[in-house]
Amino acid sequence: MGRCGRVGVMRIAVVSLFPVMLREALMHGVLGRAIERGVLEVQCIDPRDFATDAHRTVDDRPYGGGPGMVLKVEPLRSALRAAAASMPADSRRVYLGADGRPFKQSRAREASRWPGLVLVAGRYEGVDERFIEAEIDEEWSIGDYVLTGGELPALVVIDAIGRLLPGVLGSPESAAQESFTGDLVDWPHYTRPPTLDGRAVPAVLSSGDHAAIGRWRLQQALGRTWLRRPELLERRGMNDEERALLEEFKIERARTHESNRP
Repeated sequence: MGRCGRVGVMRIAVVSLFPVMLREALMHGVLGRAIERGVLEVQCIDPRDFATDAHRTVDDRPYGGGPGMVLKVEPLRSALRAAAASMPADSRRVYLGADGRPFKQSRAREASRWPGLVLVAGRYEGVDERFIEAEIDEEWSIGDYVLTGGELPALVVIDAIGRLLPGVLGSPESAAQESFTGDLVDWPHYTRPPTLDGRAVPAVLSSGDHAAIGRWRLQQALGRTWLRRPELLERRGMNDEERALLEEFKIERARTHESNRP
């Protein structure tokens, strides 16, 4: 049983057959500093440590036939319960799989306020369904695709939650002003130089008019969401001001495309 961090404000345990993969990734960047500072703790538990045979077997052939192997209940259950025993009593137990509930920014915000979280990273063809039925509170998916295991989803979840913890990011506004915070994708960002290969930074961003900058950013976020993730707008809805901003965005985009035609 290995640890990736030390006691902190937010405690996460990951049940995984590849704990080293998690430890290595968590050494770097914002999360690595959060762990060093004690804001975040991540504990890694390997089900192989709870296998009862000489070969440390954790999987077996599926009933009904078919390719691949399925993770067995006994070692996985023992690993999960060992992880849960070291966590706050009301920690949630989550299985990470392709058929779970979509993990979204709103869920990350909610989970960042929990005292603890236990993640189970699946492997192979999945886990025995009886384990999920008896031991798991929720199932989360990071997207509609299939991966070789749950370690990468676990890192995604830890990153999304960890960066929302108080004091983790350099500026509190970084978490408040970003993609999906208002159910919109992010607006475009610029830095120096002011002109690059003939492309200039939008003048409004250098105007010093914070109200105009805020309006421009909202308009760009609305427009990009309309272009790239229209289903978000349909679900979110818009007020009258936002509808007007989006209509202006569409008109300006059509005008720009027309002027760029050969």
